[in-house]
Amino acid sequence: MSGLICATGAGLLTGCAGEEEPPPDPDEGTNGLGSLPAATIEERAFEAASEAESLRLTGSVTAGEAGFRLDMRLGPEGGVGEVSTQGATFELLRVEDELFIKADAAFWQYQQSEDEAERDIDPSTKLEGMYVKVPPDDPSYDQLSGFTDKALMLELLLAMEGTRETGDRGMFNNVQTISVVADEGAGGVLEVALVGDPYPLRLERGGEAGEIRMAEWNEEFPLRAPQEEQIVDYGDQILKDAG
Repeated sequence: MSGLICATGAGLLTGCAGEEEPPPDPDEGTNGLGSLPAATIEERAFEAASEAESLRLTGSVTAGEAGFRLDMRLGPEGGVGEVSTQGATFELLRVEDELFIKADAAFWQYQQSEDEAERDIDPSTKLEGMYVKVPPDDPSYDQLSGFTDKALMLELLLAMEGTRETGDRGMFNNVQTISVVADEGAGGVLEVALVGDPYPLRLERGGEAGEIRMAEWNEEFPLRAPQEEQIVDYGDQILKDAG
């Protein structure tokens, strides 16, 4: 009897050892995007971004010969942050319809009018470090305020071209991601969060036109107009190349 028990027990143990565990489900603990078509992943990401109250957008953009570096906080009532281009840096602050710009000396020297140059007037001595209010009828208002417009920035910067395919899974800022690849990468690569809301987290723009990073979704940030003593009147068109 004892031999039979031992033999039976050995057979059971052998049978258990021979059974393979099923492979882990790659979508377990995720938001399920990984099982969706690439076009649907991109659509869900854009919907999540559009519905979010706010975000921080950083990175670089190249458009033709122009290039920008951005660090903007964007929300429903406006935005605030820095833009760098052509060796100059300026801060933009928009609270609803009120738009202000604060720039370094290089920026104001570049915007110097011919009359100021002829009279040897350096506007940067008055304007550097101060906020200048941009009137809505200034030709540069729409151009500058666009950097502070969440909907517009997402529409312009998240654009990709070409046939979409689902790319690799990865990690970005300690968040699991799934990528959408356009035109085999030539049209851009978008990384989307696989955990929680399907926010877009990083976009490599097509044609080596820069990289955009998106973070701090729905986080509040201070947005208020500057004090009166911080504001000066420029008295001229802000951007000489606008219009």
